[in-house]
Amino acid sequence: MASPAAPATRKDTWKDKLRRSLRGEGGVVGQERWLGVLLILPALILLTAFFLVPLVMVGWMSLHNWPLLGRPRFIGLRNYATMLTDTSFWHALWFSAKYTIVVTIAIFAVAFPLAFFVERPRPFVGFFRTAFFLPVVLGLGSASLLWVWLSNVDFGLFSPALMKLGLIDRPVSWLMQPTSAFISIIVMVVWKASGTSIVLLLTGLQAIPPELKEAASIDGARGWQRFRYITFPLIRRTFALALILSVTHSVLAFDQFYIITAGGPDNSMLSAVYWIMNTSFVSFKLGYGAALSIALLAILVVLSIVQLYLLRTKEGQ
Repeated sequence: MASPAAPATRKDTWKDKLRRSLRGEGGVVGQERWLGVLLILPALILLTAFFLVPLVMVGWMSLHNWPLLGRPRFIGLRNYATMLTDTSFWHALWFSAKYTIVVTIAIFAVAFPLAFFVERPRPFVGFFRTAFFLPVVLGLGSASLLWVWLSNVDFGLFSPALMKLGLIDRPVSWLMQPTSAFISIIVMVVWKASGTSIVLLLTGLQAIPPELKEAASIDGARGWQRFRYITFPLIRRTFALALILSVTHSVLAFDQFYIITAGGPDNSMLSAVYWIMNTSFVSFKLGYGAALSIALLAILVVLSIVQLYLLRTKEGQ
């Protein structure tokens, strides 16, 4: 005669696990788990209060005709439809894309050689590391005001210095022409922001085991070969982080265009964030400005995913 089947045990739900953990029945593992939850709780509260809640509010505003004064009116996706035909926004987006490409390439063209330079032991290496990072601690607003003063045609220092070197024969108004103003802002941002990339790349370079470099040298690998097959694969994650930070800050650039050129000359320096600010707080179209902000956030998310995919490592696939 077959024995009766044993009754099936009920699977623990998350409420059962929570109840046992609160009673301390989870042992050391349960206590460590709750300690971890308590440690990340302040960060979760801050993330919710200062990112998730404002994000939901901006998304809700983007579905309304929301004037500064007066009652908001729900209009669905009409703001997003308007955005598709807004040539000013697309022009500002194109300017931000051009600025992001140029400034990111320039920053890494400066940061990579300088990171290699301060990575090796050499006299005064501490001084060079401090000097390269020092502009980072300066606020972007302060750096922009300093740049305006240095570029002034009457009492600035750039024109006299270049005239001393024989590169120009008379003072130049660097910020009055679109091309020279764009180049001037690029130079200022590279000077101001390269220190962050240098520190990140230096951290990645110092994490490479010296044995690998010695083995590559014994096998006859030269400079470019060591960089391609040893150095870059091992700092790829650090490079990805530096790249994402640089691209994100460049797409969201606003302060330097507002302070140095006020969007000019001839509105040639209107970035995407600058146009969103104008739409929201000059034209007082808060709902439409919220829709533009959501679109810019979506573009940033897509860019970050693409960068992480292109720079993924074999372990991360």
